Amino acid sequence: MSIQVKEIKTKSGLRKFVKFQLELYKNHPYFVPPLISEQVNDLDVNKNPVLKDATPYYFMAFKNGKTVGRIAAFINHYEVNTQQIKKIRFGHFDVIDDIEVSRALFDKVNEIAKANGLEYMEGPMGTSNLETAGMLTEGFDQLGTSIALYNYDYYPKHLEQLGFVKEKEWVEFRLVVPDSIDNKIYRFANMVTERYKLKIIHFKNKKDIKPYIQPVFDLIDESHQILETFVPVLPEHKAYYAKKYTKILNPEYMLFIEDSDGKLCAFSITLPTYAKALQKAKGSLLPFGWYHLLQSQRKNDTCEFVLIGVHPSFQRKGITSIIFKEAFETFKKNNIKFLETNPELVDNQSVQALWADYKPVLHKRRKSFRKLVE
Repeated sequence: MSIQVKEIKTKSGLRKFVKFQLELYKNHPYFVPPLISEQVNDLDVNKNPVLKDATPYYFMAFKNGKTVGRIAAFINHYEVNTQQIKKIRFGHFDVIDDIEVSRALFDKVNEIAKANGLEYMEGPMGTSNLETAGMLTEGFDQLGTSIALYNYDYYPKHLEQLGFVKEKEWVEFRLVVPDSIDNKIYRFANMVTERYKLKIIHFKNKKDIKPYIQPVFDLIDESHQILETFVPVLPEHKAYYAKKYTKILNPEYMLFIEDSDGKLCAFSITLPTYAKALQKAKGSLLPFGWYHLLQSQRKNDTCEFVLIGVHPSFQRKGITSIIFKEAFETFKKNNIKFLETNPELVDNQSVQALWADYKPVLHKRRKSFRKLVE
């Protein structure tokens, strides 16, 4: 029977769109499922303000009456109209190991791109640059993280067969927290703190974090606006992301640094991993998903690096030594033995230098792919 591809436009359809991923990876030892309700909201134009500045399309593929694939396509209007980057983004790509199903899904993305005068497809990625991106190309036998995407090893093979080529590449490391760090790191961190009159800020509760949410997004903007493909994060987008991510943050694992004028110049956000808890939750907080997530914050030996930011004016001034020292003390206090870095661009040497004393093992790679519209 031929493959049928249908566009999804209803709330109930979105739930089926999201749940297909959980069905495809049911009981998979390395896949970390998202929370269904949260991801449905992320894809709902009536719930997610980020989508008000984009046009999303959702498709599901069927064969012999069975769901066999899905894909999302996003036209980011700022990117297309203001930056004149004529691309259509694709993401939420999941499929059985059948190249013809993948072909049928990407034919739909190509069709939309062509109808809108766009020149190429690129992904996997979300609507904005603050969402997860990159398809796993190495490390299929490693447990995923609560943030990065996981996929079967045939996904990139399908894309290459369909004529896609590599656009960007990211790496991820598994690290071991050392028993101690050299005193010279402490001395250097203290010297940098004194030289630039920096203020190191720790938090005891989420209420204390709120005044710093806007400065964090401002710092992200300032750090990335030099990139040609940078898409600004609008105020309503920041509010949405802040509400979404503040719920899962643990104040004890957050570090902010202010300069002598009281302006945020660097931050580090880490988090005891939710990976195994999310596997147990199986996509839902009820009946016991909430309990597993709560326990993962109390009893955990592994931590994820979520996000690190340094203002351009403070880069290459040794401020990362402060982040390293403070993070180490937090990990030792909480008996964290292992660390997972989330995706970082392969040529981001400044961030990777942070891991030198943590016995880094490069255990995952991921890529984004692009293809000209036909």
